[in-house]
Amino acid sequence: MENTKDLTEHTSRAERKRRDSFGMFDGYDSCSEDTSSSSSSDESEEEVAPLPSSLPIIKNNGQVYTYPDGKSGMATCEMCGMVGVRDAFYSKTKRFCSVSCSRSYSSNSKKASILARLQGKPPTKKAKVLQKQPLVAKLAAYAQYQATLQNQAKTKAAVPVEGFSWGNYINSNSFTAAPVTCFKHAPMGTCWGDISEGVRVEVPNTDCSLPTKVFWIAGIVKLAGYNALLRYEGFENDSSLDFWCNVCGSDIHPVGWCATSGKPLVPPRTIQHKYTNWKAFLVKRLTGAKTLPPDFSQKVSESMQYPFKTSMRVEVVDKTHLCRTRVAVVECVIGGRLRLVNEESDDKTDDFWCHMYSPLIHHIGWSRSIGHRFKRSDITKKQDGHFDAPPHLFMKVKEVDAAGEFFKEGMKLEAIDPLNLSAICVATIRKVLADGYLMIGIDGSEAADGSDWFCYHATSPSIFPVGFCEINMIELTPPRGYAKLPFKWFDYLRETDSIAAPVKLFNKEVPNHGFHVGMKLEAVDLMEPRLVCVATVTRIIHRLLRIHFDGWEDEYDQWVDCESPDLYPVGWCQLTGYPLQPPAPQSSRDNQSSSSKQKKKAKSQQYKGHKKNQDS
Repeated sequence: MENTKDLTEHTSRAERKRRDSFGMFDGYDSCSEDTSSSSSSDESEEEVAPLPSSLPIIKNNGQVYTYPDGKSGMATCEMCGMVGVRDAFYSKTKRFCSVSCSRSYSSNSKKASILARLQGKPPTKKAKVLQKQPLVAKLAAYAQYQATLQNQAKTKAAVPVEGFSWGNYINSNSFTAAPVTCFKHAPMGTCWGDISEGVRVEVPNTDCSLPTKVFWIAGIVKLAGYNALLRYEGFENDSSLDFWCNVCGSDIHPVGWCATSGKPLVPPRTIQHKYTNWKAFLVKRLTGAKTLPPDFSQKVSESMQYPFKTSMRVEVVDKTHLCRTRVAVVECVIGGRLRLVNEESDDKTDDFWCHMYSPLIHHIGWSRSIGHRFKRSDITKKQDGHFDAPPHLFMKVKEVDAAGEFFKEGMKLEAIDPLNLSAICVATIRKVLADGYLMIGIDGSEAADGSDWFCYHATSPSIFPVGFCEINMIELTPPRGYAKLPFKWFDYLRETDSIAAPVKLFNKEVPNHGFHVGMKLEAVDLMEPRLVCVATVTRIIHRLLRIHFDGWEDEYDQWVDCESPDLYPVGWCQLTGYPLQPPAPQSSRDNQSSSSKQKKKAKSQQYKGHKKNQDS
């Protein structure tokens, strides 16, 4: 390699006029240059107008490719990038190593601009030769810089899911995953842009025997949520070294990052001798290709900043009595998910997990403001360090006009049972609260004191007009003990002397969510909300999704809204460090059914209607 060879070898290379030197793989001293060095040229710069694209396009713009000087007394050819003794270079300006390079300068200046992009140069019309510090000092600085980046990577690195690989799971079954843009509440959900197949990035080169960490350019072959299947440039149709990488992880960068960060680009060992002129190859492959925005990692970091902090106090639905709320304290925040601990819990074991945008949490004072039941705490004053979460942090609901025609007590409707989310049940509005909130009970399963009523907003996507299930061919769970089957709404309304809630009062908005049947994702098991599991979309009814947990029986499927904050892209757990529950293996399903699954049955047994048949 050039950085291990002496000055005479550089001189001989200059004399031999090497035209295939790209410097990215055989000039590590050049690749690790200090890009902050001042320019020795006074030539003017002219900015090139960017193309209108959400992702940067690597383009030819007349820019000249250069390598900064390797050391004092050395020069870099602005045409071929070869480093040599300045006195041996051609012309008074010492810009070229030979007459041939000087003559080729004009005809190749367009191609050379792509190399400048790889070297992280700003769009300039003319190249500059930078004066560099001595080689020994530069290598020492490079080593220190690399150590700093490695330490940073340790703190930022995505957490692998032990024993399960999304990449292998998707590859072996030809699965597709829901795109990140389906999840507006997730990191990068609203600023993902058009990251897609074909986008080029710089990633670590694992097919290399060098002692230091080096990089190479790869293209996205397939996307699965945050995860991308990458293939190194130069492998063409050879997928033998394809690998999965989290696009938002710390080891994936836009083209040009290596140069600005002092990292060498080295072609994989498997194909190192495939091309004699890597420079021309990369120019051809990268011109016109898209890469990540230069501020991509900054956007990722910003999208993973969460306003909820530990020790904040909130009101949360009491998991033992759904009809009321109680005070809980934020114990930790992971990826926007909150672990809430009952304020009265001394050992902090009485906890509950939910997302910060969950409709189950509210600001302190919310219950009293709308007339909702509230369990007063035995604690007379706030504990030291605890403080109320500001009201503006909570998810806002749409305003409704309750003064005109609105829901009334006794009206019938269909609703997702919050304690058996696989079922849509016959339900009744039991009480109308302020600000459009409704207390609802499941017919045939209600306690006399209303302690099992639950609160939905009038705009909630979890309540439906009478006849919704029949129209959409969903099995409606009838009231427990109702003998006149099959269930008919007309007969039931007449028998109970009740009326159906008017259809126009329900939320009929259906966003263009982007989900399709068969898509993979990571989803919270809302019956055990601390668990995030590998899951699949099996049905789509307007904005309603049927979520199946891979490896579990269909009876544990759950109906979830397309904008639920409890759904995440593939790779979310790895990105945020939250544990992912892999699919249950076939051999252990029976054991799981009699253990962890039995807990689900116990929790919802009181409310469960007739056992649900398999849904399409």
